[in-house]
Amino acid sequence: MSKLAQLKSMTTVVADTGDFASILDYQPQDATTNPSLLYKAAQMPPYRELVEDAVLFGMNRGGEDSLARARWTMDKLAVNFGVEILKIVPGRVSTEIDARLSFDSDATLRRAEELVKLYQEAGIDPTERVLFKIASTWEGIRAAQALERRGIHCNLTLLFGFAQAVACADAGVTLISPFVGRILDWYKKAENVAGYPSDEDPGVRSVTRIYNYYKRHDYQTVVMGASFRTLEEILELAGCDYLTIAPALLGELASAEGDLPRKLDPEKALAMDIPRVSLDEASFRWDLNEEAMATEKLAEGIRLFAADTRKLEQFAHEVCQHS
Repeated sequence: MSKLAQLKSMTTVVADTGDFASILDYQPQDATTNPSLLYKAAQMPPYRELVEDAVLFGMNRGGEDSLARARWTMDKLAVNFGVEILKIVPGRVSTEIDARLSFDSDATLRRAEELVKLYQEAGIDPTERVLFKIASTWEGIRAAQALERRGIHCNLTLLFGFAQAVACADAGVTLISPFVGRILDWYKKAENVAGYPSDEDPGVRSVTRIYNYYKRHDYQTVVMGASFRTLEEILELAGCDYLTIAPALLGELASAEGDLPRKLDPEKALAMDIPRVSLDEASFRWDLNEEAMATEKLAEGIRLFAADTRKLEQFAHEVCQHS
């Protein structure tokens, strides 16, 4: 039995891509997208029709307002890809809310409501089949808390620090995405090392800590490790609730043989002596500030997603010009 098949027996495997062909190859339960993935996928000839449809939709909804046209185009494009992905996966797709709204709870709520309507217009029940991805800022977590109370489920992304994980669980969000590989990147640069033994990988240790804390205190929030750099990182997190994995690493898992032991176990976590943590806004901001890696990677991640959103907007504009 391949290691991918063994992993699926203990962890929900999610495809981290916007490329439908890659999703078909590995039959994951769910799929995730983000501006970077959509930017890559939108440039592929097979998906040109989805881009052109979004551009036309944006022109009709936005009218003469260029900013409104761009916003509606981006939202429709995200939904177009989401709808197509949902024809392939049996579970849910994660759709990103504009990272430029990461520090505005009210604007995040409004954008989520617009996306909900677009999915409904496309015949998809977003409360059953969509997770809305929001950056794990204080403002993003508050927006997610409000959405969850309305039955709209969220995936809190760009999560690097323990304080973010605690606040997300206390807010009752459906799922969090700790970024394993980006945590590793930071520590390799900060400590000037080529790498770490797989069980000492800082990203792996971060997700393990969060997983054990959640299980020990009976939080229902799902832990989904994300942003993997190596096969070994994935294997060290076997047993995690969910893992979202890029197609290249899914391929490695599918071709790898040998036993895959479970590393994360809820029963073992229940027996651990892990004190419960309580955070208000001030203590959240302080704890995040004290963790340089989390502070820097959160800010960088928001900038990168915003930059790729702008690239996607420019690409859509060029498609419009040539249509």
